[in-house]
Amino acid sequence: MTENRITALLRQDKKLLLAYYMPEFPVAGATLPVLEALQESGADIIELGIPFSDPVGDGPVIQEAAHRSIANGVTLHRLLDIVGRARRGEGCRKITIPILLMGYCNPLIAYGGDCFLTDSTEAGVDGLLLPDLPPEEAGEFLERAKAFNMAVVFLISPVTPPERIEMIDAMSTDFSYCLAVNATTGTAKLSQGDTEASVDDYLKRVRLHAKKKFVVGFGIKDRERVEHMWRLADGAVVGTALLQNIASAGTPQEAARLAGEFWRTLR
Repeated sequence: MTENRITALLRQDKKLLLAYYMPEFPVAGATLPVLEALQESGADIIELGIPFSDPVGDGPVIQEAAHRSIANGVTLHRLLDIVGRARRGEGCRKITIPILLMGYCNPLIAYGGDCFLTDSTEAGVDGLLLPDLPPEEAGEFLERAKAFNMAVVFLISPVTPPERIEMIDAMSTDFSYCLAVNATTGTAKLSQGDTEASVDDYLKRVRLHAKKKFVVGFGIKDRERVEHMWRLADGAVVGTALLQNIASAGTPQEAARLAGEFWRTLR
């Protein structure tokens, strides 16, 4: 079995910069040019959102992006077709960096579990991040995903106790995803009672109890914040800020240009 792209990447001794992008945002046809721009500008992994009508973990920017993505014709079948085209270099330079799909369980259930895993693998998807899949109920799905060489990433939050950090770390295939705050995506401010020091202490606690690498997302919007997270974790995820920076684009080419310009400020 060919080595998963994520596994190969994580063997490198480097800090990671992950991009979260909602397909076909802000205009139809933007996905392939934006993926190319992100790869060319230094993204290590791309998280592609699976648009969903009720994204309970997402803030207003990603909710709006999901609604626009759906309006622009994105379904799960269409998304996998786009990933396949990206891997083959149809409509863009061939995308060779790892691709994660991030979304909710309902669309996967509607698609059909093994059918989804088969089609995702054939398209070139490397892993899945499903925020509403509880680790305690994920055993069977995790085993099926491993049979398809598909990585599964689980979430850790600031209130996750040490023993649960260890469990999530053990279940995550290659790395875990830490929420910087207990809030929806795009949150720039800390929760009431939190301080920068408490976030740092939380990530140090994860480091103490996790054996695998972990990345941090939610509220990371500029180079300063990325560098801060790199000192504490193995990678930083930027999503809402990326979408905000390309939201005004009127053409796929403009979306790609804006995405590349913004990403280079982070790298």
